[in-house]
Amino acid sequence: MDRRGFIVAVTGGLLAAPLAAEAEQAGKVYRIGSLRWGADPNLGPLADAMRELGWVEGQNFKIERRNPDRQDQLPALAADLVGLKVDLIFTGGTAATQAAKEATKTIPIVFIVGDDPVVSGLVASFARPGGNLTGFAVGHYDEKLLEILKEAFPLTSRVAFPAPPAADREPQVTRLSFASLVGRLSTAARMLGVEIRGVEVWGPQDFDSFFAAAKRQGANAVLVPNIVWFRPHLAGIGVAAAKSQLPAIGYDRQFSESGGLLAYGPAPLQNAPRLAAQIDKILKGAKPADLPIEQPTKFELVINLRTAKTLGLTIPQSLLGRADQVIE
Repeated sequence: MDRRGFIVAVTGGLLAAPLAAEAEQAGKVYRIGSLRWGADPNLGPLADAMRELGWVEGQNFKIERRNPDRQDQLPALAADLVGLKVDLIFTGGTAATQAAKEATKTIPIVFIVGDDPVVSGLVASFARPGGNLTGFAVGHYDEKLLEILKEAFPLTSRVAFPAPPAADREPQVTRLSFASLVGRLSTAARMLGVEIRGVEVWGPQDFDSFFAAAKRQGANAVLVPNIVWFRPHLAGIGVAAAKSQLPAIGYDRQFSESGGLLAYGPAPLQNAPRLAAQIDKILKGAKPADLPIEQPTKFELVINLRTAKTLGLTIPQSLLGRADQVIE
């Protein structure tokens, strides 16, 4: 072989190796584990966002779903996903994310949580999470809810909020989350000249009695914070709020759409494209430790004027003018 032929052969071999590897990766079907406590989550928006990036479920990735009924089942199911050697674990909620983190230090984890992931110990910081985790932190805006409630009803002096019973606050992450909630509300309450009071709620069947207890304890308004097990029952809480004749504010539009007076929180569907982008980067070789934690950038205020009229309340025009949706 002459010198030119040798160079062509070697160069061709060097080019063929990465092309072959790329072709092999292109034909791979990635496995994504999904871990969440409670009802099977609607992953449709995430799947749609991933399709925009070239990921089609059933073609180049598949999802292994694990959705236990009880929180104490999360560690075993996280270990199950690790045993399957999934390429990535997608978690919903702090408890599921903590279980996945304890199960593996190598498989990438992308989470969506309501808690502050730094406070709960999941990551080192928002900018550089470290370890094998990144994701989207919905965040808590309870102080903003209290501020809006006070603006709507300046005479509000005592606000009750449903609190998980002490027995349910035993796991470390749950205690930290609840302590953080109380801290945020207490700080805002002092600034607004409002007293706050937690009233224990054991389950969804207790919300009617919660509102009755809030009235007995002299509360003239209610705040429903973002606590993980409230979400599947938020519509029912909104109905109970309307029946109670107490002005109430919740953390999601579903609360007001179901009869609650006010709702304020992150606008829906903004997390899916950003989570999909993180998953896309990781499956293409990026390290979770280098991907900053995403947070909401759009928020919405919903006011149910039907409920206001039923309660005989007048919403200030300044607040109505800022509302993203007014239910009449």
